[in-house]
Amino acid sequence: MAASLPHSLPIPRRRHSSVSIFNEQILGVYRFDVNFNRQKHARVVCQGMLAPRKFMQRRKKVEVFKDDADEADQKNWRKMMNEIDEVGSAVSVLRTRRTKNQPLPKDLVLGTLVRFKQQKKWNIVAEILEWLRTQHWWNFNEMDALMLITAYGKQGDFNKAERVFSYINKKGYPPSVVSHTALMEAYGKGGQYNKAEAIFRRMQSSGPEPSAITYQIILKIFVEADKYLEAEEVFETILTDDMSSLKPDQQMFHMMIYMYKKAGKSDKARKIFSMMNERGLQQTSVTYNSLMSFETNYKEVAKIYDQMQRAKVKPDVVSYALLISAYGKARREEEALAVFEEMLDAGVRPTQKAYNILLDAFAISGMVEQAKIVFKSMRRDRCTPDLCSYTTMLSSYVNASDMEGAEKFFKRIKHDGLEPNVVTYGTLIKGYAKTNDLETMMRKYEEMQLHGIKANQTIYTTIMDAYGKNRDFGDAVIWFKEMESCGVVPDQKAKNILLSLANTVEEKAEASELVGQTDCFNDQHTVINENIRFDDDDDDDDEDDEDGDDYDDDDEQTLSFIDERTKASSISVGV
Repeated sequence: MAASLPHSLPIPRRRHSSVSIFNEQILGVYRFDVNFNRQKHARVVCQGMLAPRKFMQRRKKVEVFKDDADEADQKNWRKMMNEIDEVGSAVSVLRTRRTKNQPLPKDLVLGTLVRFKQQKKWNIVAEILEWLRTQHWWNFNEMDALMLITAYGKQGDFNKAERVFSYINKKGYPPSVVSHTALMEAYGKGGQYNKAEAIFRRMQSSGPEPSAITYQIILKIFVEADKYLEAEEVFETILTDDMSSLKPDQQMFHMMIYMYKKAGKSDKARKIFSMMNERGLQQTSVTYNSLMSFETNYKEVAKIYDQMQRAKVKPDVVSYALLISAYGKARREEEALAVFEEMLDAGVRPTQKAYNILLDAFAISGMVEQAKIVFKSMRRDRCTPDLCSYTTMLSSYVNASDMEGAEKFFKRIKHDGLEPNVVTYGTLIKGYAKTNDLETMMRKYEEMQLHGIKANQTIYTTIMDAYGKNRDFGDAVIWFKEMESCGVVPDQKAKNILLSLANTVEEKAEASELVGQTDCFNDQHTVINENIRFDDDDDDDDEDDEDGDDYDDDDEQTLSFIDERTKASSISVGV
């Protein structure tokens, strides 16, 4: 029989329906002793944690076919689609389907294009269309060209989008809002924000007239580029233009809420949120997800989540993920797990990213046993762990100061066919720095370099801090200069750490000169620097930029703020 929770343990808020189940099954019962510190409270009974749900079990679908011929066609088509997924290229598979130089059936080609378009596999869509353009048996028409430029737009390949745009013009096709919007999107996703804006302004002044989708995309581009004033101007124009039949839709409101939250203007985000009701626009889970985005206080996230439930809006996987992340960052693992269990009880299928967030909630506190259960549950629920999952699992060992376990798991990463990246090595380097094992730390650093992986700012800062603490200030200065010589600009954290390592007047003067400060000798600076030390609980905030991951196109506005260590698997708000 499972143990009961001791009175000293904070109980998850009664808001979550799964809390009673959580207490009965005991999905992580803390045998908590007030004399133990936070690092020693992870003796947990894990029976029943993340028990499988019936709705997650694989069910055999019953299929109905028109006749035997239809059944054969459907099975052959699915076999071909599986081959394309395995090979990673469509053209080589499609070529084998042609017999005696006969053209492929039009239905087969169009069905394949539509399916990959639905799956947002725009690279395969573009590959097929480029091949069809060279085939004499295929009539490559205007619709094909528009789909091709759209595919390049979704991928942010503005060079190829420009080429198709020129092709469309040479063919004499009339100016299309689709082609202009696709080129604009290609520039935006390719980081060419000024060119994207130029296309949009030209559409406003001389046509073709922007559509609602054009406005949605340009708002998104402005927000990603931190061009908040431009986004406000566009939104206000269509909001107040009485002559135009086009008015801001639900997605535009969502983007503006997200923008104001990103800019730290919660009051304005709330104002836009209220305006949706005034204009009769339905508020969905995406609306509330946008409102929860960039919120750093778990109580505020929980408050918005409560508001969503009172409004009888059903939370989606992103809503749960945001709340789980907020609890995880606040070191409230019990509540994070209870919310995940509630999500499963509600029949919401977790994504790989949702699992990564829960995994991170336990990894932050070095709760290895719980992290192992989450990691194993991913495979069971057909959410194959990615490199971010493995790196997060590795960090649970590091945060528990179990470097023997960390080394074993690091070897498993390679054994499972994954290549460690700068984040993975940085996690291991941080672990050895924490345990003051400078020799092994440097061995891992050299191993990383032998694999052609360049150190980032976080790794240099970790090594600099470790040498400064365990050797002397001179060694820290050497690594600070090494960082600069390798083209990595020290950030404020690195500068603060160097200043905090300086003890004598001469060392402080040298540190001050290196960081470019003119007056850092007063007590105020000393207190600030001491409070921003690179301590054991510091997170690898800068490392995860190397391992980006996109969600599908409808949910592409990713929540990179969910947790900096799981940025690679950040959940999108559905904007």
